[in-house]
Amino acid sequence: MLSLAFSAGMLGIEGYVVRVEADSSAGTPGFAIIGLPDRALNEARDRVRSAIFNCGFMYPAGRLLVNLSPADVRKEGPAFDLAIALALLGIDEQVPRETLRGFIALGELALDGAVRSVNGILPMVLGARNAGFRSLIVPKGNAGEAALVNGVELYAVQSLREAVSVALGNGGAYRYRATARPDRATSDAARGDLHDVRGQLAPKRALEIAAAGAHNILFVGPPGCGKTMLASRLPSIMPPMTRDEALEVTKIYSVAGLLSNEAGVVQSRPFRFPHHTISQTALVGGGTPVKPGEISLAHHGVLFLDELPEFSRSAIEVLRQPLEDGTVTIARAAGTFTYPARFALVASMNPCPCGQRGSRASECRCDDATVARYVNKLSGPLLDRIDLQIDVAPVPFDDMVRVDGAERSSAIRARVVGARERQEHRFRGTSLLCNAQIPPGAMRRYCALGDAPMRILAHASAKRQFSARALDRIVRVARTIADLAGAGDIASEHVAEAITYRSLERLEPRR
Repeated sequence: MLSLAFSAGMLGIEGYVVRVEADSSAGTPGFAIIGLPDRALNEARDRVRSAIFNCGFMYPAGRLLVNLSPADVRKEGPAFDLAIALALLGIDEQVPRETLRGFIALGELALDGAVRSVNGILPMVLGARNAGFRSLIVPKGNAGEAALVNGVELYAVQSLREAVSVALGNGGAYRYRATARPDRATSDAARGDLHDVRGQLAPKRALEIAAAGAHNILFVGPPGCGKTMLASRLPSIMPPMTRDEALEVTKIYSVAGLLSNEAGVVQSRPFRFPHHTISQTALVGGGTPVKPGEISLAHHGVLFLDELPEFSRSAIEVLRQPLEDGTVTIARAAGTFTYPARFALVASMNPCPCGQRGSRASECRCDDATVARYVNKLSGPLLDRIDLQIDVAPVPFDDMVRVDGAERSSAIRARVVGARERQEHRFRGTSLLCNAQIPPGAMRRYCALGDAPMRILAHASAKRQFSARALDRIVRVARTIADLAGAGDIASEHVAEAITYRSLERLEPRR
């Protein structure tokens, strides 16, 4: 006898509906799951069997076969347990088979029949709703997260018995009604304020430009000059996330298992600060099962890499494609997974291994060859993708003890928001969101230069040997500087300022 239930799975951060087909036939008792299950899902056979017995239900007789469709997509994790159990109970009509077809069931089963929370509920519920399902049975521990999706009826259960009761038409007691709660946000005070950073007017200006155009930035300076403090304040001047951006970030955190049931939609831009010993897999994503990495967890936010040359070469070089495309694609035997990764890269490094090159306070112990090796840990193609390269000097004593005059993040954010609004108007009708995303083929349309700005750029290029990619990024930065100034055209001073933000190209030629 064939019984059908429905569940949901994930591909990357997108959910899709899975048909759970259960069949019983004559022969030696057995239980098999097909449809490309992983090891955790294959072990569902024992979990489901014990849960059915321990909840007082009859276990179907005969040879049991469960098929998970689509059969050509790898299924991972224990979220299918509840749907498999309901499909088996539908074989001999302990649960009406017609009723099961109206629900999506999600949840891991314990041996005693308890329904446990699973990761990725938000994208799975979104996928179910988009496929036309409106009724879902979910673990009570995931109900708050699932309730972030509008237009669905949720039944929050704690056991297989409660799920069966819902399927029998007695779900009123388990209908989940979300209570109002604040979205998950962090205040500017908790983030820190640029008012706290004394002096450093040029790096602060660079941060403002980076926030206004979504540009990447690299701080170069000796230890203790404030590079980390500056980087941690960038989210405080970035524009607030839109509802769509917030939902994308929340989906990623749901898949990664970093979203609690009590949290609402993530409203604050992420700030990720991985240690330099991080592996390539942890940075870009992967593992078993495949999970998003730090660059995806920083989506629509900030990825801060402190002491950039100390990261492994393989880890930082893999950033090149996400910095260009805003996505990361991970190919594994289980399939190909694409995660969003449109983040603002903020990196820092010392000018030399000892950190004192160019400092008046301490003498540098590094010779030129040592400095060259240190700087050359960063490839030219990677540096080309970093729009702003800023020298950060130690703060003079008078600036450190001054208690007034520093501008607050709120005032800077107002200018940033104004610049973003100009970009939104400029790119209306396109997929572009900010100046950093302007493709090379559209540079003449959006970043046209007059004769005087072009002469300045040509002179600097002849002297500093800029690559074609570096030239494009200089012009994009100049476009953002013009937007901050409220100017319609890019002027000579905007190009001249943008050129000053390429500090590493003033070093000796790379070897």
